[in-house]
Amino acid sequence: MIQFGQYVVGGLATGSLYALVALGIVLLYRSSRVLNFAHGDIATLATFVAFTLLGRAVPFAAAVAAGLLAAAALGAAFFFFVLRPAREASLLGKIVITLGLALVLSGVMLVTWGADTQVFPFPLSDTRVYRLGGVVVSEMSVGTIGAGMALMGLMYGLVQRTTLGLAMRAVAQDATAAQALGIPARRIYALTWGLASALGGAAGVLLAPVVYLDPYMMLDPFLKGFAAAVLGGIDSLPGAVVGGFILGIAENVFAGYVSFKFKTTLAFAIIVLVLTVRPEGLLGREYRRRV
Repeated sequence: MIQFGQYVVGGLATGSLYALVALGIVLLYRSSRVLNFAHGDIATLATFVAFTLLGRAVPFAAAVAAGLLAAAALGAAFFFFVLRPAREASLLGKIVITLGLALVLSGVMLVTWGADTQVFPFPLSDTRVYRLGGVVVSEMSVGTIGAGMALMGLMYGLVQRTTLGLAMRAVAQDATAAQALGIPARRIYALTWGLASALGGAAGVLLAPVVYLDPYMMLDPFLKGFAAAVLGGIDSLPGAVVGGFILGIAENVFAGYVSFKFKTTLAFAIIVLVLTVRPEGLLGREYRRRV
């Protein structure tokens, strides 16, 4: 039982990162029905910005804040200067545009920082541990879970409890009607892209001390975040959180009791199983287009 608890705690730390990535994916899909395949690369770029500033003796909080702002600015600028002019493109065309951005960003990072892995300095230790009964939890895992939950709570409060969040939901529901009511839809879209990119950047900063930093660091976490979003419901913010935690815990338990080598494939096996029974995901709603 203690061993199972150990796997669950490790899964909670991993799942909180998957949930942050999934939240960004769902936030964009809800607002614009676009899947951003550059989400992971934007997050990696934000982490590299923070890493560079840390190397110049900038305080950790300021360096991370600058990295998240860089991610938010890049996401908003991408919407304004690339996606908005291509608004007549098909959904597949917009997805290809995001893939193009991903390739450009990965190339920029390779040229600027190289392909070697870097050790990302982090204020919390992976060797200092706490004991909860027989379960051992590292200081870094506690910080990761706490930071992830705090960011999820802030995002929920922003979307559900503020005027800005109401505007975001209105634009996601019907952009034309929202504009008729005086809501600046284009600015809301840009803000949504910025917030989603910043969430991804936060996941990158929390993940970098564990897997080390390189231009392809977020490839696997992005795929897992996408899997978590589909599992929970691609249009449901609570579903993204639930899907992330379910996926993180399931992976850790599977790796501990069955096979570590095949834990990556588990995510997609779960998706196939769930979507066979419930195509809209665990907490998603069936999407109906109004005509």
